[in-house]
Amino acid sequence: MDLKLEIANSIAAACGVAADEIAAAIEVPANSDMGDYAYPCFKLAKVLRKAPPLIAQEIGEKLQLPVGISEMKIVGAYINFFMDKPFYAKQVLQSVLEQGADYGKSEKGTGKTIVIDYSSPNIAKPFHVGHLRSTVIGNALYQIHRALGYHCVGINHLGDWGTQFGKLIVAYKKWGSQEAVEKDGIQELMRIYVKFHDEAANEPALEDEARLWFVKMQDGDTEALTLWKWFYDISIREFERVYDMLGVKFDAYTGESFYNDKMAPVVEELEQKGLLVESEGAKIVDLSDENMPPCLIIRKDGGTLYATRDITAALYRKKTYDFDKCIYLTALDQNLHFAQWFAVIHKMGYDWYQDLIHVPFGLVSLESGKLSTRHGNVVLMEELLHQAIAETQKIIEEKNPSLPDKETVAQKVGIGAVIFNDLYNTRIKDVVFSWERMLNFDGETGPYVQYTHARACSILKKVPDCKTEDLQTASFAKLDDEATLQVCKLLEAFPSKIEDAAAKLEPYLLTRHLVAIAQAFNKFYHDNPILNSADDVRFARLAVVLAVKTVLSSGLALLGIESPEQM
Repeated sequence: MDLKLEIANSIAAACGVAADEIAAAIEVPANSDMGDYAYPCFKLAKVLRKAPPLIAQEIGEKLQLPVGISEMKIVGAYINFFMDKPFYAKQVLQSVLEQGADYGKSEKGTGKTIVIDYSSPNIAKPFHVGHLRSTVIGNALYQIHRALGYHCVGINHLGDWGTQFGKLIVAYKKWGSQEAVEKDGIQELMRIYVKFHDEAANEPALEDEARLWFVKMQDGDTEALTLWKWFYDISIREFERVYDMLGVKFDAYTGESFYNDKMAPVVEELEQKGLLVESEGAKIVDLSDENMPPCLIIRKDGGTLYATRDITAALYRKKTYDFDKCIYLTALDQNLHFAQWFAVIHKMGYDWYQDLIHVPFGLVSLESGKLSTRHGNVVLMEELLHQAIAETQKIIEEKNPSLPDKETVAQKVGIGAVIFNDLYNTRIKDVVFSWERMLNFDGETGPYVQYTHARACSILKKVPDCKTEDLQTASFAKLDDEATLQVCKLLEAFPSKIEDAAAKLEPYLLTRHLVAIAQAFNKFYHDNPILNSADDVRFARLAVVLAVKTVLSSGLALLGIESPEQM
């Protein structure tokens, strides 16, 4: 039941003004002592030609209280409404318990396709902490949209082509070995790649040699492509180990190399549409009418660029998936790049250019001294996750050393803490890792929400004969306290928070809401005896516990975080 709409209908019947206009003006007071809903009568003054306080009094005399509202008070020009708390609690809790894990999900996006381009590390280079934000924000948006019924396509647009591979082949032939690469994987590839740059500073001819090897790759040379594919496979194996730790999966690994044979027709189309202009030997699309620098399409040596591949990829994705939105998760400093090639798509005459959305995010950094292991000035993602797990294990050993399956719990909590920390603020804000803050079981953190979920599980386990159907039919008459009401309000708002997070492409809206539910539940738990209360009260309060457990578990899953039942 939509109480706001019921109130609007009652007011409309009393004053003759359209219910939708009334509903738009209904407020939720900041102080619950002033009611759960309030209607200010100021806008009616022009229509009814009376003073707002008088209008409030006259409406109050005529108004029939809708079902679910227990009391009405007139305060000046305001009509304040107080909910029938047990009635409201019953409505919310039964809805959550009936729908279970599907509570908050909808069919809003049915028939629509969302393509999400996220993570995108570079082949033959370590998966470092800089890739974390794109990966976890992208995964959260994927899960959130899927919960709303959208068909989601997650794409990992790997950096798997370019002159760096020519450099890597030269480095491997001069300073590498099959044994070393097989043994140390990306770390060895990175070692010889760094060595190439060190040596090339004194021997520029190495750069020419690298360019020749990349030309061989482009021309289909068997040896060059065999080495490239070997480097690719080693990288994917290492990346997937990290993705498995994070619980992230993709529907397609179509990196830059995938578009090699698809760019020529796109360049030709740009030529035919008169969009390509020659500039200092290179070919560009002039964007001066958009107040942007030109978009470089072909280098003067004939090579393609990121923009060429991104335009080609967008055309391919539209043809393949016929997306309603194509979302790109990258750092804020790539704003201009995306604005430029989006503008090129527009100039090509494709009206779906407006369905291309760049979702930027801030930087990620670590507190000085908190994580010291560095390889080539890069903090490895796998090492950061392992350290998070290790730090969590220390806390478990201190607080609950007899916890069963401690290693698995530490993994869920440690990795969950990293993800939650990243998703806690608006994505444009920079993220700083503080182990003390991130792993705090009492703060606004992942472990706090997970611990609250585990607390709810623990309460329910103490009543083994308690079944969901019993709780659905419990007597809710005693659920009339403010703490219970606050929990129910937050549970009711959960579906709208999922929709807001999707609409604004901001997972933090859901993350913050889960913290609010956890805080409200812990106050409810503190204020209300559960297991020691009378039977009718106990089952009603257990319904609150089960509903909170259900929603916290579902919400964490949408963020890509697991919910341990014991901590």
